[in-house]
Formats: sequence, structure tokens, C-alpha cells
Amino acid sequence: MDSEIDRPVPGTPSNRTWGSDVIAEVLRDLDIPYVALNPGASYRGLHDSLVNHLGNRQPRMLLCLHEEHAVAIAHGWAKVTGRPMAAILHSNVGLMHGTMAIFNAWCDRLPVIVLGATGPVDAALRRPWIDWIHTARDQGALVRPYTKWDDQPASAAAAQEALARAYQIACTAPRGPVYINLDASLQEQALSAPPPRWPVERCAPPPPPAPSQDAIELAAALLADAKRPLMFVGRVSRDRAAWQRRVELAERLGALVATDIKTAASFPTDHPLHAIGPTTFLNADDAKLVAGADVILSLDSVDLAGALRTAYAGAPVTAKVIRVSLDQHSHNGWSMDHQGLPPTDVYLLAEPDAAVPALLAALRARGATPAEPPPAPARAPRPPPAALDTAEAIDVPLLATALDAAIGSTDVSILRVPLSWAPQLWHFRDPLDYLGSDGGGGIGGGPGIAIGCALALRDSGRLPVALLGDGDFAMGSTALWTAAHYKIPLLIVVANNRSFFNDELHQERMARQRDRPVANRWIGQAIREPDLDLAGLARAQGCVGIGPIEDPRKLVAALQEGAAAARAGRPCVVDVRVRAGYDPNTAAAVTRGPR
Repeated sequence: MDSEIDRPVPGTPSNRTWGSDVIAEVLRDLDIPYVALNPGASYRGLHDSLVNHLGNRQPRMLLCLHEEHAVAIAHGWAKVTGRPMAAILHSNVGLMHGTMAIFNAWCDRLPVIVLGATGPVDAALRRPWIDWIHTARDQGALVRPYTKWDDQPASAAAAQEALARAYQIACTAPRGPVYINLDASLQEQALSAPPPRWPVERCAPPPPPAPSQDAIELAAALLADAKRPLMFVGRVSRDRAAWQRRVELAERLGALVATDIKTAASFPTDHPLHAIGPTTFLNADDAKLVAGADVILSLDSVDLAGALRTAYAGAPVTAKVIRVSLDQHSHNGWSMDHQGLPPTDVYLLAEPDAAVPALLAALRARGATPAEPPPAPARAPRPPPAALDTAEAIDVPLLATALDAAIGSTDVSILRVPLSWAPQLWHFRDPLDYLGSDGGGGIGGGPGIAIGCALALRDSGRLPVALLGDGDFAMGSTALWTAAHYKIPLLIVVANNRSFFNDELHQERMARQRDRPVANRWIGQAIREPDLDLAGLARAQGCVGIGPIEDPRKLVAALQEGAAAARAGRPCVVDVRVRAGYDPNTAAAVTRGPR
């Protein structure tokens, strides 16, 4: 990142210390690399300390045009690194803007430190009007149902402890966002003497808990005797050694493997044992494989109960189920993101990265030999490159073909894919090959999350590529200014069907159930007349904008141009007009009704 951008002018040294100076120093000591923010008067004291006390270097500010982008960028950073950066939100109003992004990080079980501000809490210190409407008695209540912890410290010394605790809690599995609300008067208080430095090095998060050895032995016994084992792999780390251990476990068991498009890459998708996914829902063939398993090992699968319900069509589950997860520690009564309660015969209360080595050791001690796995179902391949010369229009499978022809799949990180993405369109062979969805299932977070991922990948030698829907892109497009300003390399490819097409399919379903005209499904969904100039939106933020591309024969060249821009250090958006209607579960086109 350009060291000249946002470099502050040196000031005159001073012996005075302010409350916000102490807070900024703790962020530095916690090794927080960046703070993404949208400015606000409620934290003007902390803003000054980050710039004029710390020199805008550790942490470094990332200016954003919207609070949701600030949290989304921090979320994307954590997707790659597993570590938190910070986002600062102005008062209650900024926090309200950022709530969707906080919920995404919560559902994705990733650490983000959200800093807020309020007040002054002391009413006698408030400015007329504005300080009153920007002060809340319990600001943390806005996000308490989907944060791990929140606090509002009343002194600089208490803020030191609160930040150290927040970091520790955010980084303890199951990970998640935390919120610290800082009183404006606390930040702006002149201290007669700074409090003693808080020993943040003695507040590190604990190592992941080891699973019960008795439970490991029970699980190993079930797996060793299994004839048709199957592994669901969900939330796991980006650690390559852990990736290899999962492969070793599957091979030792002869277990078929299912992966999930909602979570990041977790198992090589071109491995002979990879049989299901990565997908959102099971199709009919997937369901048969799951129902045929006699032992199922779930490595923190996001919705194991839903998959079993689909596979067994609501009938009792006959397979023995081994569940590995710490997720129950995140559940509360507000959000249903915990999904259904799966039947479980052995519960290993641990992270997959801690449980898999223990299972391998127990299986080796038993001398277990792999069972012969059933053959994985054949998948329809993506279209060959020659199809680009004969196709009349671009669909998502053809877009994947063109992307591979333009950039290949080596040293490429796919940051996100649209809903119409199908399992056979791209292979993931490394933990950083795919970074998963937004977590919360909304739209608008894609650009910000992609920028955070790209920031974390900028020195990795990888090309970050985000495939976004047009609705997601348009809603979050002003996040691109931050990528342009800080020269964060990123290629965004918009699969632009000019519609909120997922909801068109819902309207079609309703119409068919009620014997009403399917042809009307586009009304209230289509983003046309006028069409959005998505490349123009990118150029307006200072990025390279290419398109719209409608001719399949021009697609590879456009993607190559976009990749070259990204590799040269510029964020780039390629607007690709895709034909609506590809259903990844059936690989069949859905015909759009007449206008």
C-alpha cells in the first residue's frame, strides 16, 4: 500500500495525554493493522489520536463512504487471516448503518472489533440538539443479539481492559464480532498522568480446546467400523496443514466428502472422494448419497440438520452422527442462525482443526484400514471454450469457462460467487482458493467483503476475484472508492442479469402454486429501463470499469483486460450481461416470461 497516502504532517512533541491517546495505544499494542471507518464527531478524539498521536500507521485508517462498508472490509480481512481488524462507527446512527455487516460477521463466525462512540454521556457536556440525538443510554443493545460481547468503559483505564478483553473474546472460538462504545467525553479528557500500560501480551486468546478423549475413542470406533462413511466439512481454518489432515482422514476412512458453498474452501473439490458440493442445498443425487451413509462426520457444518432432513425426507435418521463443533457457545434466543438441532450420537465439543488430528491418531492406533467408497456421481462439466464462439448469450457456466480461459485457476482466490453458481464450474484445491459467502444471506455486503479479502491477499501473489450479482454490487458499489484510494488490487466480475432474479423464482413459485400468470414474475424485480451502468459506477469510484459485455466472443478479452488491471494494482469491475434462469441444482434454463 502506497506509504505516501494519508501521511500526517508531524506535530510538535507534547507531554499532554488524552483519553483517546490511551485507547489508540492499546489498538497499536494489540497489533490491529487497520481501522476502517466513516467519520463522525462522536469519536473525533480517537480520530485525532490515531492520526496525530500514532501517525496513522499502526493501526492505519481506511476511509469508507458508508459504515456498512467499514465493517464488511474488516469481515473480509478476517476471512483470509482469521484475525481481527477494527471498524469505527459514529454514534448510534453509524451503528445502525453497520448492523447488517455486523450480523454477517456474526453468522460467519469471524472476529471483528467494532468501536463506537456516544455522548457525551454527561448531559451537562452535550452540545444542543446533535449530541442529544446521537447519545443512547444503552447503545450496545442495538447489536447485542449478534455480538459476542459489548462494553461501555467509563475511564481510560477501563477502556484499556475493555479493548484487551474484546480482542480476547473475539478471537476465542467460536469467533465473532464484539462492540466497544466509547464516551466522547472520555476520549477528550485530558489526563494528569496516563494509566499504566495494559499488558496486552498477557491477554492472548486461549488455545483451542481439545476434544474429550473418551468422545474421540467413541467416534473413532464408529468410523473404523463404518462401511459407508461420509464427511460434511463446514467452517474450518485457512491452515494448509489442517487441510492436508482432512484429506488424510477422508482417505483413511474411504469417506465421501460434502462441502458447502456458504463456507470457504475446505477440501479439494477434484479429489476422488469429493462427492457433494460445494453447494447451498442438496439435490436429489446428493440426498441419496447422504441417506446411504452409515456414519456421518460433521466438521462444523453450517446446517447439518437441514441436510439430514433433506436426505431423509423428514424420516428418522438411521446413520450414526458424529458432530464436531463449538458453535453452541454462540447461540442465543434472538437469532435462528444456529439452524436446526441435528441428531447426534457423539458430540466432540471442539474445533475441527483440533478434532481431526485426535481422530487420526485414534484411527492409526486401531489400525483401521480404508473402506472402499462408493463411486462419486458424475457431474456435467462446464462448457468447453469452443462454446464461446457459438453461444448466442452468456450464462453463468459460460462465464466460468471464460474466466478460466482468461486467468486460469492457479494463484487465484475466488472471493465470492453468485447464487446461480454450480459445483462443477470451478475446482478449489487450496484453503485460499475460495473464501465463502457473506454469512448473513443479505445483499450489499459483497463489494466491501471482497475488498477486505483483497487487502489481506495483496502480498500473497494471488489474484483476488469476486463474482457478484448485480443487485449485490449496486447496493454496495460505493465501497469501491476505498479500494481505489488505497490501491487495493481486485477483480470484480458482475454476473448481471438485470434483475433481483432469486426473487423472480420465488414469484414464479407463488404463481404456480396459486394458478396465476408466471409471466408476471419480473414485475418489481427487473433492474431495467434504464439499465444500470455498472462499469460507470466503478469508474465513478476511481476504478477501472469494463463493459457491459454481452457478446460471448468478447468475454475472454474483457476478463483478461480486467485481470491485467488488477495485477497492475488497480481494482477493476467487468460488467457481464448474463442470461437469467440458470438453476445450479438442475443445470436447466428457466424461461423468462414475456415483458
